[in-house]
Amino acid sequence: MPAPRDDDAPPGSATAAPAELVARLVELFRWVDPGPESGHLVSDVAGWWRDPEVLAGLGPALVAPFRVERPTVVVAPAVTGLLLGPLAATALGVGFVPALKPGDGRRPPGAVTWAQSPPDFRGRRVTLGIRDRHLGPGDRVLVVDDWVATGAQVRAIDEVCAARGATVVGVAAVAADCPPEVARELRIRALVDATRLT
Repeated sequence: MPAPRDDDAPPGSATAAPAELVARLVELFRWVDPGPESGHLVSDVAGWWRDPEVLAGLGPALVAPFRVERPTVVVAPAVTGLLLGPLAATALGVGFVPALKPGDGRRPPGAVTWAQSPPDFRGRRVTLGIRDRHLGPGDRVLVVDDWVATGAQVRAIDEVCAARGATVVGVAAVAADCPPEVARELRIRALVDATRLT
C-alpha cells in the first residue's frame, strides 16, 4: 500500500512530517510555570530554535502540504512567525511578509492594512497589520505560525489579505490544538498535534 501523500490528509490533521522531526519537536518542547501571578502554564518552544536539525527541517515540512496550492508569499505573525516565516518562504522559493503588531514599539513605514482578531484563548484581541506595498491582488498566501489554538490571529491575517485582494491558501503550523471544525475552516495543517506535547 502506498504511503499517504501530505496533500491527501484532511485539513486540521497532523501532516506526514518526517518521523525524526516530529520526535525532536516533542522531545524539545516544555511547559513552564511562570509563577503564582499566572493561572496557566506557558509553552516553551525555545528548544526548537536551538536545534540545527529541527531548524533545517521545519521549513520544508511546513510547506510540503501546500506546494500544490502554489503560494506566492508566506505571511506570519510577529514574534515567532518572524523566524518560521522565512524558513517556510525559503523552502518554497517565495518571499516573506511579516504580520506586524502595533505594540512592539516599531512603526512600519508607509500604508498598512490592519485588522483585529476575535478573542484568543486568553480573551485578548490582537491587532495585526501588513504593509500594503508587500501584499496585493493575485497573491496566494500561506500563513505560517508556531502554534494555533483558536485561529484568532489567522482570522485577522485572513481579513487583511481579503482587504488587499490576496487569497489565503492555508495555514501551516508546527503545533495545533484548535477544534476540528476551526482547523477545517481555516485549512490548518500542523506537524504535531498539541496533545502530544506534554
